[in-house]
Amino acid sequence: MSKPPIRVSFEFFPPADAAMEGTLWASIERLAPLSPRFVSVTYGADGSTRERTHAVVERIQRDTMLTGAPHLTCIGAGRDEILDIARCYWDSGIRHLVALRGDLPQSGGAQAHKPGGFTRAAELVAGLASVAPFDISVAAYPEVHPEAQSAQADLDNLKRKIDAGASRAITQFFYDTNIFLRFRDRCAAAGIEAPIVPGILPITRFPQVLRFAARCGASIPPWLHERFSGLDDDAETRRLISASVAIEQVQSLAAHGVSDFHFYTLNRAELTYAICHALGLRPRPEVRALPGQELHA
Repeated sequence: MSKPPIRVSFEFFPPADAAMEGTLWASIERLAPLSPRFVSVTYGADGSTRERTHAVVERIQRDTMLTGAPHLTCIGAGRDEILDIARCYWDSGIRHLVALRGDLPQSGGAQAHKPGGFTRAAELVAGLASVAPFDISVAAYPEVHPEAQSAQADLDNLKRKIDAGASRAITQFFYDTNIFLRFRDRCAAAGIEAPIVPGILPITRFPQVLRFAARCGASIPPWLHERFSGLDDDAETRRLISASVAIEQVQSLAAHGVSDFHFYTLNRAELTYAICHALGLRPRPEVRALPGQELHA
């Protein structure tokens, strides 16, 4: 039996200044020929980047052949406002959304949720599904969401999101393949039939990954610390090690039947492109900016 084709998606974040904007669009143009299923654009933790997120997704839809997928969260807006945003997206041709609860502000949750608004991702998914038949992705946590009462409670919450209308779950990043495989088995045992897509975070700066991991509850294996030990002032070797780690990870996952991958690009194309090449993806030159458009202009 032939293996299913490898499919990828990419995540970007809205740029904060002109230099970052140039990097973003150059990265999108570089990765577009790999024909991702969709490219998602994040929301600020407190909804602060909403307008920039909208602008990036709308430009992706207008100026490229890619499928844009904006993040939507429960934070900082009421139910009607969020659903109005979804309707506007649908009317502008956007069919894919990433639905998340969102990170609560450090000041606490009292200011985060509007009266009568959505408080959980499952509620948001159900609301979005009531607007239009969106293709909805949600988040999953192989090592358990840091706020979850237990691993079982976290799994139950994921099932509620899928049952509410989500098409797939994209995982938080991880570096131990066995953690993902055990989580995938637990999802299957719980009756979750939607695809569980591994989230892949290529390591551009190891201290940055350590900070990310501390915030989201992801573990960093001792062998990974060892790989990057002593390389603080050796950027070239770090890049080689980063590529090696990520390629080993995706090839191991592919050997266990994984065919869909979601890359947290951090708006950089180099490592993600190399990893996709190792997975067997090759560019389709026609999948790029539409004629007459220059994405990085």
